[in-house]
Amino acid sequence: MTNSAFEPFVRNAWYVAAWSADLGEDIIARTIMNEDIILFRDGDGKAAALEDRCCHRGAPLSQGRMVDGCVQCGYHGLEFNGAGVCTKVPGQDKVSPNLKVNAYPVVERQHFLWIWMGNPALADEGKLLDYPYFDQTDQWPSKKGYFEIAANYAMMIDNLMDLTHLAFVHEKTIGGDPDTQVNHELIVEKTDKGVKLTRWMENSPPPPTFRKAYNFQGKIDRWGEFKYVPPVSVIQWTGAIDVGNGARQNRDQPGMHFRLFHSATPKTETSFHYFYATANHYRLDEPEATDELFHENHITFLEDKEIMEVQQKRLEADPTRSLEIIKSDEALVQARKALHNMIEEDQALSQSIAAE
Repeated sequence: MTNSAFEPFVRNAWYVAAWSADLGEDIIARTIMNEDIILFRDGDGKAAALEDRCCHRGAPLSQGRMVDGCVQCGYHGLEFNGAGVCTKVPGQDKVSPNLKVNAYPVVERQHFLWIWMGNPALADEGKLLDYPYFDQTDQWPSKKGYFEIAANYAMMIDNLMDLTHLAFVHEKTIGGDPDTQVNHELIVEKTDKGVKLTRWMENSPPPPTFRKAYNFQGKIDRWGEFKYVPPVSVIQWTGAIDVGNGARQNRDQPGMHFRLFHSATPKTETSFHYFYATANHYRLDEPEATDELFHENHITFLEDKEIMEVQQKRLEADPTRSLEIIKSDEALVQARKALHNMIEEDQALSQSIAAE
C-alpha cells in the first residue's frame, strides 16, 4: 500500500467548515485546502464564506470587523457583503464593480455549515451528506466538538476503518479487553461510493466507558457500524446489550446505543480540521449522560490525535516507502480505493473544465 502522508484533495465536494452554533456575530478565520477564508453571518443571519484577502491592498479581512451585516476591512474600511461584493468605500460615493472578493458556496443544514471548495457552478446541494439525528433531539441528544490534527486527512479514514487499534490506543476508555478487540467478526461491504464496516464482539466484557454509561449485568454483545462517506466523513453507530438477548436479530432493543459523526476537512496537505459529534440513545432523561459520552470520546479522540501526528512525521521522513497490509486492513484498503476513485474523478473533472 502506498504511503499516505500526502493524499491529494478532492475539491469538488462538500466539507464541514464549522458547526452552525459556532458561527455567531464574529468572523471565523479558517484555512481549508491551503486557502484562507472567513466565515460570517450577514445582516439576515445567513452564513457566508469569502476569501480572507481584501481586493484593495490584500489585507486579511479576518483582521476587520462586522458592520451592518458586512465585513469591514481593518485596513481602509472597505465593506463586503456575503456575495463578496464591495458595498462601501469610505470617502467615495460610487463603488466600482471591480471591487469584489471571491465567495464560496455554503449551505447550513442539520447543524452543519458546509462549504464547497471546487468550481462554484458544480455545487450541488443534492450531494450533501444527510445526518438526521441532529434534528431528533428527543431521541438523540448530541454534543459537538472540534480541534485540528497535524496529519493528512486520510489518516482519519485509516484510523476509523481499522478499529483493532482500540485495544492498544484506547485500552482505558472505549477499547477494553485487547483479545476482544483483535478477535472480532468483521463484515466489510461496499456502498454506493464508500464502504461499510461492521464489527461484532459478542460475549465480551464491557470496556470502561461502557460500564460508566450503562448498568450492564455482566458480559455484553457489542457491535460497531462505520460507514465511510467519501471523501472525508465517517458515520458510526455503536451498540451493546446484555449477552443472550439476541443482539444480531434485533439491534434496536434497549441497551447502550450511541452515534458518532467524524469528518476531516483538509487544512493543508499535512493537517486537517477534525469535526466530531456524539449522540446517545440511553438515559434520555439524564442530560449528564450526553456530557459523559462526549467527555469519554473527547479523551479517546485526543489519543487518536497523538498517534496520527507522530505517524505523519514518520511517513514524511520517508515518503517513498510503501506500507504493508495485514488481515484487519480489509475495510481500510476498500476505503482508500473509494477515496482514490473520487480523487481521480475530481482531477479529471478539473482538467476537463480547464480545457474548455
